Amino acid sequence: MLDPLSGSSPPDSLVQALPLSVRSALTMEERLLALHTHMRCLVPQVDRLACALYDPDTDHLKTFVHSMVEGDPWPAYQYKLSHSASLSQMVKDKNPRMIDHTLTSLRGDAPDNQWLRGMGFQSSYTMPMFHQQSFEGFIFLDSLTSRIFTSEVVGKLKVYLNLVLLMVSHQLTAIQSLMGSVRGSRELPPQPDDETGWHLERMSHFSRLIARGLSVSHNLSDDFIEQLFLFAPLHDIGKVFIPAAIRNKPDVFTTEERRVMQQHVQLGSNKVESMIEDYNLGALTGITILRNLVAGHHEMMDGSGYPKGRSSGPIPLEARIVTVADIFDALTSERVYKKEWGFDEAFATLDKMANHGKIDSACVEALRRSRQEASQIMMRYGKGTVPRQTT
Repeated sequence: MLDPLSGSSPPDSLVQALPLSVRSALTMEERLLALHTHMRCLVPQVDRLACALYDPDTDHLKTFVHSMVEGDPWPAYQYKLSHSASLSQMVKDKNPRMIDHTLTSLRGDAPDNQWLRGMGFQSSYTMPMFHQQSFEGFIFLDSLTSRIFTSEVVGKLKVYLNLVLLMVSHQLTAIQSLMGSVRGSRELPPQPDDETGWHLERMSHFSRLIARGLSVSHNLSDDFIEQLFLFAPLHDIGKVFIPAAIRNKPDVFTTEERRVMQQHVQLGSNKVESMIEDYNLGALTGITILRNLVAGHHEMMDGSGYPKGRSSGPIPLEARIVTVADIFDALTSERVYKKEWGFDEAFATLDKMANHGKIDSACVEALRRSRQEASQIMMRYGKGTVPRQTT
């Protein structure tokens, strides 16, 4: 059995320790629900099980997956770790926290405390997750019954806490291996500066902003939002196979050069399938999101995009989100052939494209509602010259 606080990396072979109902589930939320069901067979009073991941770049804790017996979960939750003294202390000490009376112990005005009190939870157990001594997030257990998480009860649940840790760590390790293989690939061309990386950081954060803005209207789960964020930087992976003379050309493409450049979408899809096979990632939750955003990020809602000329219906939402995020960053960044645009000008162009039926207007509106956060992303991840947009 794994020690949740040891910081050790779970071997792939231990995935077989997960119950069949967990291993065969299609999404992370389905897997967590299966584990929650098993957990409640031992302790029926466990009314909520949730995992939040930590983003060290922004200091945010973000709900990754959750399962509740009743009531609505907090969608697209995020909260700065540094704003919670008790959670920060848990990370420092690498110790869990038990609360017997949530209503009396969590008196602060922090949004998470207010939500927990509003849901009527009476007791809680919180465990920090570590992977190779690096803090990854928290596992939360909550109950409508007070004083439920005694040492005896936690002992009964420890095997399931370890399985949750295994599930999350295995998922993140697989994604990190995939991303590492891309970043370290000998096929990737050298870059003259760091701006390509900043572009990918910005557009992946913009993608998450849009997805969070659509979470209620489009019923998007937290794990969908985080999978999209993790995979968005791979949308243009096919460009590594395009000759540098074309890829970096500052002038207008010739007809033949444009045809060659547009091949990056199919080349990217081929590369993704190759990596999925090489790294045995077919069962990785969210892998369909990766396939869809690579294949569909240059499709347009009116069918004028490429490579397949799809119209709105067949274009997956993740591809539509990445398209808007990518175009927005292209407009607001300096490129070899243009100066950076202000937000007003950029949103005016996005509105025009949406009104002409080319991009998803709901995605544009979701990004507009998060304009302040988008500005912070631009400041955090710099500006400069990035590879040219090919739409």
